[in-house]
Amino acid sequence: MKQTNKIYIFLFVSIVIAIIYLFFATHTIQQKLNRNIETILIQQAKSFAKNIDDELHKYIHTDPYVELKQNPPLRKHLEGTLNIIVNDFFKYVFVLYRDDAGVYRYLLDGSDEKAGFNQRLSVEKKYWNSVYTTKQAVTIKQSQLESIWVTYLQPVIFDNQVKAVIAIDFSTKLPISIYYAMEPLQNVFIYIFVSIAILLLILLYQTLLSFKNKKESITDALTQTYNRTFLRELVKEIDIAKYQIMMLDIDYFKQINDNYGHKAGDFVLTKTAQIISQQIREDDYLIRYGGEEFLLFIKKGENFEASMLEIAERIRKKIENTSFEYEDKTIHITVSIGVTNNPQHFKTLSLAIKHADEMLYRAKREGRNQVISQDIKNIQKEHIQRKNINEVKEALEEDRIICYFQAIVNVSDNKIIKHEALARMIDKDGSVVLPYLFLDTIAHTNIYNDFTKRILELVFEKIKSKKVAISVNLNFSDILENTIYNIILDELQKHKALTEWLTIELLEYEIIQETSLIQERLLKIKSFGVKIALDDFGSGFANYSVFETLPLDILKIDGSLIKNIDTSETSYKITHSIIILARELGITAVAEFVHSKEILQIVQELKIDQAQGFYLAKPSPDLFTI
Repeated sequence: MKQTNKIYIFLFVSIVIAIIYLFFATHTIQQKLNRNIETILIQQAKSFAKNIDDELHKYIHTDPYVELKQNPPLRKHLEGTLNIIVNDFFKYVFVLYRDDAGVYRYLLDGSDEKAGFNQRLSVEKKYWNSVYTTKQAVTIKQSQLESIWVTYLQPVIFDNQVKAVIAIDFSTKLPISIYYAMEPLQNVFIYIFVSIAILLLILLYQTLLSFKNKKESITDALTQTYNRTFLRELVKEIDIAKYQIMMLDIDYFKQINDNYGHKAGDFVLTKTAQIISQQIREDDYLIRYGGEEFLLFIKKGENFEASMLEIAERIRKKIENTSFEYEDKTIHITVSIGVTNNPQHFKTLSLAIKHADEMLYRAKREGRNQVISQDIKNIQKEHIQRKNINEVKEALEEDRIICYFQAIVNVSDNKIIKHEALARMIDKDGSVVLPYLFLDTIAHTNIYNDFTKRILELVFEKIKSKKVAISVNLNFSDILENTIYNIILDELQKHKALTEWLTIELLEYEIIQETSLIQERLLKIKSFGVKIALDDFGSGFANYSVFETLPLDILKIDGSLIKNIDTSETSYKITHSIIILARELGITAVAEFVHSKEILQIVQELKIDQAQGFYLAKPSPDLFTI
């Protein structure tokens, strides 16, 4: 289709150029004909002047004025000779001389109405005098559109002195005849040109209208970014080897709509799109992929992997540090980003986009407000390692589902006060499989129910043998799901003497629904002496309403805030405000992702109650002590 359009445009432009060329060509031809006519007549005048000069020298030997004055018959004879030349073109043929006063006077007149001998004639002296001075012929032209007027002057020389001047005036109306002959043709070209110009304007209008409609069809009306219609067109044309793919999602966007209204949500979406657009180049593509999801195609540079991660991190930080001022409210948001560095290694572009989406999901699952990337080798390795439901079922049957434990430290004295249980699967070859490689596979199945039961059993076994506090991660959906909720109650009832050592950590990134039922069931669980913790609080748009509905004992501050607390003023201030809130509510605050000495020092300065992270202790199959 595009090739056909190019052909049509080429033909159209060629026709327009041809018409313009023909129009100006006719004008050029007209001018050229006029010049040719003028040249022919001048050559003819030169020929006549030479013949006249020869005739004068034949009868006159010294001074034309003296001899012609004395010899009237000779004058008559020579004037008859000049008269032969007179016709419709050469109307005036005469010979003049310049007297001592510089006045030009007739010697001979070949016209029908002859001037008298020695009669004065008013002339343009600068031309006539130049003939006397240079002894060269002079041509005086007076060309007009309608006609050509030319006076040809040639000196008559005796004894190497100019004694007289032969003057031949000629004129013609041929130019106007040529003009009238060419005018219809020129008018045709003008009409054609005007018609084409009108047609061009119509086509231009239709093209602009079509372009506008096309642009509207591929542009998201709210954010003015490209939409998925554009993506379908882009897939057909893009050389994916030259691009990297980034998937970006606004954290906790639903809560913005719920707390501030959909207009505020639209405002945040629009401003977010503007921020992203400012951070990318003209060769990049920004597409609104879903409600609060954006897909980016970033053109590769020389060090493209580093460049992609730099762009992603720049976008993340810019959004995190931006205050969205809506009416009288200030909204802070964060984004999670998934990156596909080498989309050309996937069989289709859809698979490459799907991988970026998976990286985005991992970024959200692992704490939000971060960039997650993975090269093709790790992708292939992960694909091989990802477990199917039968492999997980077999691992359960063979007791290859275990728990690793990560210590949680009391910040004031660096003593371990509890551990967090982290699920692991031991593969048949003895390698350890992380939960993200199998949990998605068994979600919402009976295998997941058996898996949850197994983790609770392992935790209680460890509590019983070591008499140590342990926390276990559950989802809000687990509490709402009747089968899993009953499994939890059964295990609590079975291990009633140990429940005071147990903490249930609820993942804050899930949207809380049916709050009254959640509250009721958590209070039932707390009646066994179990402590309730809210995990990942503070990532994205934290939902502060949970403090009114949930019976919380512990608040775990999200790792995305803690890990940047030494470099991000915003992270520091948000963390500080969360600590103040926790103290006011009598809730224990725990800092996650403490990965360095510098981070730990800031955590201590802020007087956060407890801390957890790789700097303090890595997950281990055995309980770790400091």
